[in-house]
Amino acid sequence: TTPSQLSCEGRSAGGLLIGAVINQAPELFKVAILGVPFLDVVCTMIDSTIPLTCTEWEEWGNPNEGKFFDYMMEYSPINNVKTDAKYPSCLVTGGLHDPRVQYWEPAKFVAELRHNHNVETSGQVCLKIDMTAGHFSASDRYKYLKELAFDYAFLLHQLNLSEKNLNEMK
Repeated sequence: TTPSQLSCEGRSAGGLLIGAVINQAPELFKVAILGVPFLDVVCTMIDSTIPLTCTEWEEWGNPNEGKFFDYMMEYSPINNVKTDAKYPSCLVTGGLHDPRVQYWEPAKFVAELRHNHNVETSGQVCLKIDMTAGHFSASDRYKYLKELAFDYAFLLHQLNLSEKNLNEMK
């Protein structure tokens, strides 16, 4: 495939992976979907009052120690957004009541992307915060399907695979 046809998607820690990937090689993708993404690694992991952080230090490292702080800063998505780079179109989602990835992480990352990316060559950067959801999104199956349809609609539109575009290709 080619970058103009390639997308990537990740949720939570998978969103961290996607954020790190699009920072390291933004030109590889046309579209990125980051669902409730863990993007502000150091600020989150350094705060022992946030649920799960202390218990995760064994796996991730304690950023209160210099070697782990430096290592986390190397890949933390919010700290590594490139200036004037061509970023893919991004849909970044969060939940207002998410106790694991607070809503301000996706909001801060979107602000950082919008401030630093090359506006003329980059794709759209969209933020969607669900005002009723937590980390695991909708528990109602119809709301879940509606959210999934929203993600796919964004993806298909950005890849120029909407019904209108497909009809024009025939």
